[in-house]
Amino acid sequence: MKNTEQTSNDTIEFYIERNEKLEMEKEELEAKIKWYEEQFRLSQQRQFGSSSEKTNPDQLSLFNEAEASADSTVEEPTIEIITYKRKKQRGQRDGKLENLPSETIEYRLPTGEQACSCCGGELHEMSTEVRREIEIIPAQAKVKKHVRYVYSCRHCERNEIETPIVTAIAPAPVYPGSLASPSAMAYTMTQKYVESMPLYRQEKHLERFGLSISRQTLANWIVYGANTWLNLIYDEMYVHLLRQDIVHADETTLQVLSEPERPATSTSYIWMYRTGREGPPIIMYDYQQTRASKHPRRFLENFHGYLHVDGYAGYNGIADVTLVGCWAHARRKFTEALKALPESASTSAVKGKEGLAFCNQLFQIERDLKDVSPVERYEQRLERSQPVLEAFSAWLREQTPRVLPKSALGQAIKYCRNQWDRLGSFMKDGRLEIDNNRGERSIKPFVIGRKNWLFSNTAKGAKSSAIIYSVVETAKENGLNPFNYLSYLFETLPNVDTTDKNNLVQLLPWSPTIPMECRVPNKSK
Repeated sequence: MKNTEQTSNDTIEFYIERNEKLEMEKEELEAKIKWYEEQFRLSQQRQFGSSSEKTNPDQLSLFNEAEASADSTVEEPTIEIITYKRKKQRGQRDGKLENLPSETIEYRLPTGEQACSCCGGELHEMSTEVRREIEIIPAQAKVKKHVRYVYSCRHCERNEIETPIVTAIAPAPVYPGSLASPSAMAYTMTQKYVESMPLYRQEKHLERFGLSISRQTLANWIVYGANTWLNLIYDEMYVHLLRQDIVHADETTLQVLSEPERPATSTSYIWMYRTGREGPPIIMYDYQQTRASKHPRRFLENFHGYLHVDGYAGYNGIADVTLVGCWAHARRKFTEALKALPESASTSAVKGKEGLAFCNQLFQIERDLKDVSPVERYEQRLERSQPVLEAFSAWLREQTPRVLPKSALGQAIKYCRNQWDRLGSFMKDGRLEIDNNRGERSIKPFVIGRKNWLFSNTAKGAKSSAIIYSVVETAKENGLNPFNYLSYLFETLPNVDTTDKNNLVQLLPWSPTIPMECRVPNKSK
């Protein structure tokens, strides 16, 4: 029996079958090793490499910017520049200072000293020397006391007649029973949501003014101002957003510590929705506990049009909405695939560069069409972009069986094929954009702020933050100074009929009736 078994194991067929099995196991192991190596290189790149797909040679370190930028050989710009044609042009300094308020301080000789040191004759003003300086006025805190005088009739008082009482009119407070003024509430919000200064630092900051206000009180101001007044502007902005034909969407995480029936480590989400390249800039944030698809479906229930998104499947199934994919995400996949490849992978590198080249072609066409009308952009895309899309689609189908599905290059190809209908949607309308970068830029202020204040204590606070971010970011997009605009809102809203929609419309960030002092001065070139 042993001889028979030994003979069967020594046959050529047995060794061939065993060899094939070992070869398959080897290929699987090599594929796994390559995948792990790719993930390691990508991890190294994310941790130590540039986070942008573009390399900026002028990018400086935060800590040595002053030393690296300083150059003693560079002269400061002169007040006047005279060209070779002898025509005087306004200098760079004048251009930078023209939008700032100005104060003039004059220095003259005392009358007793206006005598010539040579002959004793009277001196006259021959010319002037002018020096300009920028003066920074730091924030100040002061008490503003509102005194309302009450009037009565002495005749009625003397004759014991019912005495009519008349009280002088004074503006309504922004927060009854509180020390908060419109400017104080606006300042607290601006410091937190524009300058990313958390409340505990604001508390210490105010102490240096000689003002002791706890962070809990500051938080009360923020929540009351958001839910009582800014919520009115938020709701009106929401109505206008849904009337648009094109909207961008994105989402990011948020930690809320005290939510009912949820641990403090739970992950919540802030959803962002904003307008496209046309119409008034509107940016809105919506706090939700999860990343479930029901949230965008609810928020966009009455929206009908195009929705710019990334590859997240949670946006699928929104009624009467056409999803427009993001080519920046597709291009990023190929960029990461190239970064993940070892130097020896010449063949895969060539394929990765080919895929990246198709994406770059499309972006170059979009740069060429940046300033044209939507109609011309639509026609030019049909002529120039459509052939690139067709060639790229054929290339993707050709490469799919030739690459490892789990490799970074395989994932890039798979992403493009799975998202192809969305990626091609930008061809349907000249107003659409090739990527969702507009949406990503609009959610970045929240992400930056989150790095400073880290989390929200309660769901109520998270909702208030979403309202305030919506108002201040929309204000910035419309060229308004957030502090001045919030101060104007808190001065106006308590003193108008907020049930009248026309009053609210006039207070929206893009309204032409917003005072000039709320607007940021135009930048000089």
